[in-house]
Amino acid sequence: MMKIKVLGSGCSKCEALLAVTKEAVQHLGIDAEMLDVTDFAQIARYGVMSTPALVVDEKVVSAGRVLKASQIESFLK
Repeated sequence: MMKIKVLGSGCSKCEALLAVTKEAVQHLGIDAEMLDVTDFAQIARYGVMSTPALVVDEKVVSAGRVLKASQIESFLK
C-alpha cells in the first residue's frame, strides 16, 4: 500500500493540497494511506522549509505549492 503525506500547518493551501491529492488517488483507483501531518517536528525531519509539501512513500515530491490533480497523478503512477 502506498503512503502519502501532506505536510503543513493546516492552512488553506495545505487543506487544498490534501483535497486535490485525495481526488488524484480516487481518480487513479490507488490503494493508499493518506496522512495529514501538522506536527512541525515531523515536518522538519523531511527537510521541508516551505509548506504545503507532498510526500509519497517517504520521498518529498513537492514543497511550497498546491499542485494540480494531474501533477499529483504523475507522481503516483
